[in-house]
Amino acid sequence: MRRLGITLAAVALAGAGIAGTVGTAQADSAASTVCETGWGSLEKLVTPAEDHKPPLTDIKTGQYECFDRMVIDFEGGKTAGALGYRVKYVDKLISAGTGEEIPVSGGAILQIAVGPNFDPATGTNSYPGKHAQPLPGVDLTGYKTFKDTRYVDALEDDAVIGLGVRARLPFRVTQSGNQLIIDVAHSWNATS
Repeated sequence: MRRLGITLAAVALAGAGIAGTVGTAQADSAASTVCETGWGSLEKLVTPAEDHKPPLTDIKTGQYECFDRMVIDFEGGKTAGALGYRVKYVDKLISAGTGEEIPVSGGAILQIAVGPNFDPATGTNSYPGKHAQPLPGVDLTGYKTFKDTRYVDALEDDAVIGLGVRARLPFRVTQSGNQLIIDVAHSWNATS
């Protein structure tokens, strides 16, 4: 009888150990998602491939496991060359036309200068942004990194977007056809 009690106790302890190991393994695998963050936080600048820059038409955002993303759409189909942009962290978002400081919430401000907000053929606005206001249709509720947006009226041929982020974090800028994609990492760490 004593042997049966010892055997049952050993089986119970072994089962508890296995359950604990499985729970720990699941937690470890969920916490160890590797996120690329080697993008740096210095200015990214590309000169447009052509004299004509296509006009800005839409701005969308999305949340991903390792970063928050902003996608800026430009008129037209596929572009053969670079769209042209200047993306950098700034201390304050300033309207180049008036010198006005535009408040942007967050721990840091990413200033994004892109193509024009008008159709050169007609002179009409191509994007419904209003000066010093949040981007229309962009809701950042629940985002890990993005905190606020502001639109600045185009001066000459650049529209400017202020993107408030949680802190000065690594970011990358890529182009896909007539879209400019800006990803801002959730952290400087290699895992999320």
